[in-house]
Amino acid sequence: MSPVARQLKTQALEVFRDPAQDTASGVAALLRSWLQREGPATAARRSAEPTEFNGTLMQWFHWYSEADGGHWGRLAAEAPALASAGITALWLPPATKGGSGYDVGYGTYDLFDLGEFDQKGTVRTKYGTRADYEAALQACREHGLQVYVDVVFNHKLFADAEEEFQATPFDPQDRTRKLGDERTISAWTHYRFDGRGGRYSEMQWHWYHFDAVDYNGFERDYQAVWQVKGALREHNVALEKGNYDFLMGADLNLNHPEVRGELKHWGRWMLDSFGVDGFRLDAIKHIASDFFVDWVDHLEQHVQRDLFVVGEYWTYDLASLQWYLANTGGAMSLFDAPLHLNFHQASLGGGQYDMRRLRDGTLMKEAPLLAVTLVDNHDTQPLQALESPVQDWFKPLAYAFILLRDEGYPCIFHADYYGATYSDSKNGQSYSVSMASHRGLIDRFLLARTQCAYGPQYDYLDHFNTIGWTRLGSPGHPLALAVLMSDGPAGSKWMEVGKPHTRFRDLTGHHPAVISTNAHGWAEWHCQGGSVSVWVEESWWEEQQ
Repeated sequence: MSPVARQLKTQALEVFRDPAQDTASGVAALLRSWLQREGPATAARRSAEPTEFNGTLMQWFHWYSEADGGHWGRLAAEAPALASAGITALWLPPATKGGSGYDVGYGTYDLFDLGEFDQKGTVRTKYGTRADYEAALQACREHGLQVYVDVVFNHKLFADAEEEFQATPFDPQDRTRKLGDERTISAWTHYRFDGRGGRYSEMQWHWYHFDAVDYNGFERDYQAVWQVKGALREHNVALEKGNYDFLMGADLNLNHPEVRGELKHWGRWMLDSFGVDGFRLDAIKHIASDFFVDWVDHLEQHVQRDLFVVGEYWTYDLASLQWYLANTGGAMSLFDAPLHLNFHQASLGGGQYDMRRLRDGTLMKEAPLLAVTLVDNHDTQPLQALESPVQDWFKPLAYAFILLRDEGYPCIFHADYYGATYSDSKNGQSYSVSMASHRGLIDRFLLARTQCAYGPQYDYLDHFNTIGWTRLGSPGHPLALAVLMSDGPAGSKWMEVGKPHTRFRDLTGHHPAVISTNAHGWAEWHCQGGSVSVWVEESWWEEQQ
C-alpha cells in the first residue's frame, strides 16, 4: 500500500474510533477530500491515456450462459467485434473447477484446475478447457482487450472427504448467539485434489484451514453455523447477522498463515501463467478488508505494475461502501450497487420516479473515481439471489447514463448485450425467462462514448421526468454531445453544447428531426416519452453511415 493510501486508511480508523464524530458522515467527508486531492494522480496511474481515454468494461457471462464448454471459444471469436465496438476490458467468469461441468464457478473446488484435470466428473469447466481459456486470453490481448479474473476466496465446496473436529454452533440469523456447547462434528473439509496430483500446488486443505462450516454429518438436520475450535471470526466484515464472515460451505480462515500463503501463491501463478490485468473480487463483505489490501499489494509488488481491482460489496448502503473504500486506502474500486437499485426502482416507477434523484446515494455521485457503474449483473438477473432486474424499457436510459457521463467506470452486462433465454425454478415454481438484446443501442452509445463523450460536462438534472447533460469536447476529441431522457412523457430542455450554429442528429434514431444550435451554442433538445436521445454533430454522424 502506498503512503498516500495508508494515510487514508489511518485517517478512516481515527474517525471510526472518535466517539465525538458520526462515522458515516466523517468517512464520507474524508473520502471526498481524498478523492479531490489524489484523484488526478490515481486516474493517471490507472490509464496509459488518462485525459483522452474512455474505458468500458463488459461482464462477459451471465448466470445461465451455455454450459457446453464453448464459452471461451465464443470469446475468442467475438474479441475482434468487442474491441471494434469500444469495449476495452472484460470481466470473465471464474475459470476454476467447481463441483461439476455445469458450475457457474462460485462453487469453488480447486483454484488451480482451469479445465485441465479430471476432477468432479469432468475435465473441462462450464466454460471450456484450460487450452480454450489460454486461446481466448491470447485473442483478447491481440485486440487490445484487458482481462479481469473473477476471484472467489470466501469459501470452498465439494470437498473430497469428511473430517471430525471440534466446533460450536451459532444461530445462522445472529452469528453472535451461541446455540449450544462445543462438540465433535463431521464436515466436508478435506480437499485432496487427487486428479491434479500436486501440480502447481502441493497443499491439501483440512478442517483447520476453515473458520466455520454449515454442515455437521452427526446432526444433519440441525441448522447452525459451526465455528471451528480455535478459529476467530474475521473483523472488518459486514455487520449483517451480527457478523457476516460466514456465507456458505467451508469458510476460509484467512487468519491462517498457510491459507494466506496459498492464496498469494495462486495470485502470482495467475499473473505469471496468464498475464491478466486485474481482478474482480467476489463476496468481499464477508472477508476482512485488510486481507485484500495485503493481497493486492503483494501481487503488485510481484509484477511491478498497477493492477485494476474491483470488489463486489453488495449493499445499497452508501456509508458502508464509503467506509470500505476508505479502509482499503482507495486501493480498489467497488461496484455501484446503489446506482443499480435506483435504476431498478426507476424502471418500476412508470414515470413516477423522480429522475432528479437518479444519482442520489450512489458511488457515481460521491466517489466516481472508484465506482464501477452497472445496470444489471448475474446476481440481479431474473431468478437469481439478488433478483432486481432493471425493466427492458428503462435499460437504454440506464446504459446512456453510465456510458455517456464522466463519472465511473461503466460495466455492460452480457445478457443485456446479447440477450438471454433460459429456464429455472424458484420457490418451487418453474419459470422461463427471455431477456432482450440491447446491442444495437449500446453499440451506438459506445460509438458516442469513444468519440464524443469528453471534456466539460454540464448537468441539467432539474426536472421530475426529463433530465439531460451535455459534453463539450476536449482538444483531443472536440465533438460535442447532448443527451436527453424521460421516464414519462416526451420532453424537451434548453441545454448548452458550446458549438454555435451547428446541426445535430439523434444517433439513436428515436427523434427524426435535425436540431441546430443558436449563436451562443444553445438549443432546445427533445426526446420521446420513456426514451433517450443522444444528439451528436450531424457532419460527424454522416461520416459514420
